[in-house]
Amino acid sequence: MATSYISTRTDWSSLWKKEDWWAVWAGFLILVFGIIKFLPALPKIAKWSTVGQSFPSGFGTIGAVALFFGFVLGLTLLARRFIGANLKQHFAGFSVIFGLAFIAMWIGKFAPIQKWGLEAVLWALVLGLFISNILRVPHWLKAAAQTEFFVKIGLVLLGAEILFSTIVKGGAVGMAQALLVVIAVWFFAFWLGKKLGLGGSFSSIMASGVSICGVSAAIAAGGAVKGNPKHISHVISLVLLLAMPMLIGMPLLAKSLGLSPEVAGAWMGGTIDTTGAVVAAGTLVDPDTGLQVASLVKMAQNVLIGFAAFFMAIWATFSIDKSQGIVTNTGKPRLIDIWYRFPKFIVGFVLASVVFSLIVEPNLGSAATNTILGTTKGYRDLFFALAFVSIGLETRIKDLVAVGRGKPALAFIGAQAFNVVWTLLIVWLLWSGIFFEPPI
Repeated sequence: MATSYISTRTDWSSLWKKEDWWAVWAGFLILVFGIIKFLPALPKIAKWSTVGQSFPSGFGTIGAVALFFGFVLGLTLLARRFIGANLKQHFAGFSVIFGLAFIAMWIGKFAPIQKWGLEAVLWALVLGLFISNILRVPHWLKAAAQTEFFVKIGLVLLGAEILFSTIVKGGAVGMAQALLVVIAVWFFAFWLGKKLGLGGSFSSIMASGVSICGVSAAIAAGGAVKGNPKHISHVISLVLLLAMPMLIGMPLLAKSLGLSPEVAGAWMGGTIDTTGAVVAAGTLVDPDTGLQVASLVKMAQNVLIGFAAFFMAIWATFSIDKSQGIVTNTGKPRLIDIWYRFPKFIVGFVLASVVFSLIVEPNLGSAATNTILGTTKGYRDLFFALAFVSIGLETRIKDLVAVGRGKPALAFIGAQAFNVVWTLLIVWLLWSGIFFEPPI
């Protein structure tokens, strides 16, 4: 086996040349502009039954969309310029992807669809899948489908929404559930993946996607273990394709089992792998308590992204690399390699939470902070929609079965089945009120 080497030199240019860091800078620019009230207003899309009802601002919506598009395009062009991408391809491709994402957000406001709680990101995925599986994706469009970059920016923005004051509401119960679920499901999924011959790196990415929080965890794990981008993309596609039937089926199953809103909400938050789908499923269960519990449990799991990425970086540095013949030029792994592997957008995720919890909210107050987050959440929703369109454009359903002769899909579904059963047991113990009063 050939031995490869990791450089021991610190490359400071990564601060402005690497996608991970640009996700941090882009996310914080949006947050800062939100704090100083310099962000373009979000285009208003109302709940609608007829097309005319969907745009309450009338023709003024055109100007709002243009400013919204121009700001996001300029921000991504700046990042892509320093990363070294083809700007002409990005401009053309991003324009189409933005249009598809906006259409998905518009579809998501259709009254019958809202009744079922089908989130805009799922329609973004459907539009992307339609183009990639029915039509043909041109090279310039595929080049702009930067799934990981869009998700990373969205995650930095999500970090600002996870305020310490909100997390405390869930108390020790939410975090206890997150730990009990994540640890058990991760090791089961990893074991199952290895059993089916996926290999350590692929299995760890899949296990993280199933156990923690889907897309973002798969990307964080892939970055930590330097996984194959195709493996990351494959897991992301499986997460999203399974999210829709779970979003619809689990609330129906919860009601048929007679679960309380607390138990059902915690079950949704602990098993469904995308934040948007969790919110939708929690709303279907109960628009008040069910939604609150589902969101808080999901936030507790989101907090674990950083810790999981850190420990996986350690594991990869001292285990996977050694087994694959990857060493530094000193002949052995170094602690600094953990930092090189650690996904930098997680730093932005955690830092955004700290800044808004300890600086913004105490100084501006809850009302002003919620107003800021109300705007930045709209930008987060857009970046997630952009990412889901991109995933759809990069995914051909027939190829999912072809990869590993269907073994990754089998491993993922098997792990998710274990997740559903195990999490139901945990949430019954923690949220049913049999042993102690649930915090919500």
